[in-house]
Amino acid sequence: MKFLDQAKIYVRAGNGGAGAVSFRREKFIEFGGPDGGDGGRGGDVWIECVDGLNTLIDYRYQQHFKAGTGIHGMGRNRSGAKGKDVVLRVPVGTEILEEDNETLIADMTEVGQRLLLIRGGNGGFGNAQFKSSTNQAPRHANPGLEGQEKWIWLRLKLIADAGLVGLPNAGKSTFLASVSSAKPKIADYPFTTLHPNLGVVELDGRGFVLADIPGLIEGAHEGVGLGDRFLGHVERTRVLLHLVDGSGVEDPGDAYRIIRGELEAYGNGLDEKPEIVALSKADALSPELREERIASLAAACGRQPLILSSASRENVETALRMIIRAIDKDKQQAANEVPARPEEGWRP
Repeated sequence: MKFLDQAKIYVRAGNGGAGAVSFRREKFIEFGGPDGGDGGRGGDVWIECVDGLNTLIDYRYQQHFKAGTGIHGMGRNRSGAKGKDVVLRVPVGTEILEEDNETLIADMTEVGQRLLLIRGGNGGFGNAQFKSSTNQAPRHANPGLEGQEKWIWLRLKLIADAGLVGLPNAGKSTFLASVSSAKPKIADYPFTTLHPNLGVVELDGRGFVLADIPGLIEGAHEGVGLGDRFLGHVERTRVLLHLVDGSGVEDPGDAYRIIRGELEAYGNGLDEKPEIVALSKADALSPELREERIASLAAACGRQPLILSSASRENVETALRMIIRAIDKDKQQAANEVPARPEEGWRP
């Protein structure tokens, strides 16, 4: 359980405290009247986005969170204190969803962002609130209201600038390890990567975050293999680097079409993201076989693919510069799409 990106938890706000029934009893004061205080409000449930977390592992071992009950009112018009709040701390990129795991409540994308998820119950009125000219000695008070409760889903989607996609054993983890300080597990068998990995890439004084997710196979959108569960971690990326194994598959064109089909089946705009296509492990290919594989991949993707080798560093920096250009272009387009704020007219 090194990496946990989904958790279902139960949250309950605190009940309000009950109001008090009390009367003033002091020497030489014959008709003191009611002085029961109000109950305190129940504790609220908050969600806060914090720095320093990268998984939801904390919610693997505790799934129930209940805020404190408001303190009951007391005599001498003393109101009860508010119940203790519960603050759920989540990493950047966490989505909060309803129990159906589809309805989005909030998307926590910035450190320090806070959300009031459910509010505690109101405290009950003490009998001092019910006194009137016709009822000068009320002997009843209100109980506190119950707090709200619900089941929610927490779903983490890593925030990265670029994402690596491809079939298992396409060289994604090797590429990530060669361009960053990340240490993903690398082996010569499929599904070596079982959970997403992040790496910070530095080149030409620029930096960006690169995400490597477990490989997809045909039928992943139906749950085949590891399924498409981890595709959510590249939803927020600005560009995809699609690696196609040049030495392990006979037809790179078919491998490319399989992944594109899974991206389209998943939806959420993944198939519309800018894509850089690269034929990986090119160092293991003879010149004749290299030309054959390039032609197959070019026919499938409709453009000339990049020839890439993480082992020999062939075109590695070229790929990184292409990613940086795509990130800058996407940022510029996003900035142009933001509507300008209307200028306020002159005011005396």
